[in-house]
Amino acid sequence: MRESRPAEVLTEPVPGLWERVACGVLIAMLTGALIGPVFAPLQEETPVLRLVWLPAYAAIFGLLLFRIDRLWRAWPAMLAMAALVGLAFASRYWSIDFATTMRRVIALGISCGFALYLGAVFRGPHLPRLLMHTALLMAVGSLVMVFAFPSIGVHQYENAGLWRGLWYEKNQMGAVMVIGATAAAACLASPDPRRLLPAICLVLSSGLVLATQSKTSLLCLAVALAFVGGFWALRRGGPIFAVAAIWGAVVLAGVGLWVWDSHSVAVLEALGKDPSLTGRTDIWESLMRKVADRPWTGYGYGAFWGRIGESVPADWVRKETGWTVPSAHNGWIDLLVQLGWPGTILVGALMAATALIAVLRSAGSGVREGWWALGFLAAFFVLSLSESILMAHQGLPWVLFLAALTRAVLPSPAAGPVPDAVPLVEKRRRAYQTGPRIAAQYPHGPVRSRSVAYR
Repeated sequence: MRESRPAEVLTEPVPGLWERVACGVLIAMLTGALIGPVFAPLQEETPVLRLVWLPAYAAIFGLLLFRIDRLWRAWPAMLAMAALVGLAFASRYWSIDFATTMRRVIALGISCGFALYLGAVFRGPHLPRLLMHTALLMAVGSLVMVFAFPSIGVHQYENAGLWRGLWYEKNQMGAVMVIGATAAAACLASPDPRRLLPAICLVLSSGLVLATQSKTSLLCLAVALAFVGGFWALRRGGPIFAVAAIWGAVVLAGVGLWVWDSHSVAVLEALGKDPSLTGRTDIWESLMRKVADRPWTGYGYGAFWGRIGESVPADWVRKETGWTVPSAHNGWIDLLVQLGWPGTILVGALMAATALIAVLRSAGSGVREGWWALGFLAAFFVLSLSESILMAHQGLPWVLFLAALTRAVLPSPAAGPVPDAVPLVEKRRRAYQTGPRIAAQYPHGPVRSRSVAYR
């Protein structure tokens, strides 16, 4: 028997199975699942790792060509991505590592193309479902690694005993599982009646986030689920409940800001964090001094964090902080050292515009996708305060942000089910009723054509 679905779900054409499989593999690669620990165990770029990505780049080009008829409609997103890639490309003229900048600009452009494809082709609930299915498979794979291959799936030295699954670090697994849990919650909140797999994915992904003991991932999970659940409750509760909920959210936000401003040290200690955020504040202070040297240009896209002895400003930060700092651990400060204030302002403006459009469209497209965009954008912003994910040349959070931007600027699909989704019996019933309806419109008899009237 054919599964009945609401009209809101049927308005979006489902991409083919081979497209969903190909995109699932590409999404898993963007997370760095298993590929990094196997081909680059020291977390360095190697020629082998670059060769592994060549088939992925070819697949992305093939997908773009196959769906080129849908991409042109997202021309505002194209312009935004062109500005980002253009600024990164221009930074080669003042980059401290020309070769690295050019290599990563190419990777950034290809990632933008894949984001454009995801946003333009996987409309409505189909992108959250794709993310949910992919995250569920990676969650199962992480459990296999934890219990069958603990030398890979569990931290052995630093953070000993904490789970990391298919990735280098527990924070990586936490971020990916947050994406999976957000997508699963959106699937549950959408009109799609299929609930079993989303429920399993939500429970399993949330459990893996807890297993990492990553406070950042846990905060992102709470924020994302609060946004998805909050908008779902607003729609289900009616206007009185909506007003009360909005008022309560504003009050809680105000109280939270006051508590953080007045008792931030006590809050961090209660969460098991030291006031320096595991040394992050020392890194930020040192980096801001380097930003002051090049506030409007930065040091070139992807060029600041070179190996020890290859980047003078990075070595200066490492010497000042007393350890081999791998990144800024803050997306916004990392943007400042790479592209200066122009790049940071551009990304901030795009993020604000995407969030505003998503809120304005929350009563339409937001319902169909289960408010996935709002939940993801909230988690993405929180994650950007602790991890260097903004304008990453190969990173799933950044790709999904650009996909959300693409979906936000696309026109809403036509209401009602797609023609292929109408059962054959329903088509025959409508065809049978067409004659009586037309006859009722002309009570004085049918209007004959001019050729018949003059015979």
